[in-house]
Amino acid sequence: MSNPYELKHYLNAINYTKEDLVKSDDQMWAKKYPAYIINKIMSAFTDTLMLANEMNRHHTLDKDIQFQFYINSVRKKKRFSPFVRASKLKDIDVVKEYYGFSNDKAKDALKILSKDQIKYIKEKLFKGGTK
Repeated sequence: MSNPYELKHYLNAINYTKEDLVKSDDQMWAKKYPAYIINKIMSAFTDTLMLANEMNRHHTLDKDIQFQFYINSVRKKKRFSPFVRASKLKDIDVVKEYYGFSNDKAKDALKILSKDQIKYIKEKLFKGGTK
C-alpha cells in the first residue's frame, strides 16, 4: 500500500495542479508537508530560486502557510530535476581522482558517463593488491 502523502503529490500540486492539499478534510496533508525538502528542490530552478530563499528566511512559518505561498507564487511549469542515484555516488571518488574534478563537477560527469566508461576508469585506476 503506497503512502498517500508522498513528495510527488506536493510537488505536483505546487507545479501543475495548484490543488490545495493542506486545506482538505485530511489534516495529515499539512502535518506531513516536507518543508525542507520542498525548499531544497525549489532552489534548483532559476525561476523558483528566490521563492525558496524567501521560504528559507521564514522557515518558522507554519507548514500550511509555506505550502500556500508556493501554490500561489509559483507559475505552472513542468519542472524536473533528476537526482543522482546512490549507485552513481559510489563512483564519484573514482571520477574525482581520474579527472581531478570537484564534487559538483564529478556529479555532472556521472550524469553523462556510461557504465562502460566508468568501468574503464576503474580499470585504469586499479592499483592491484588484495581485495
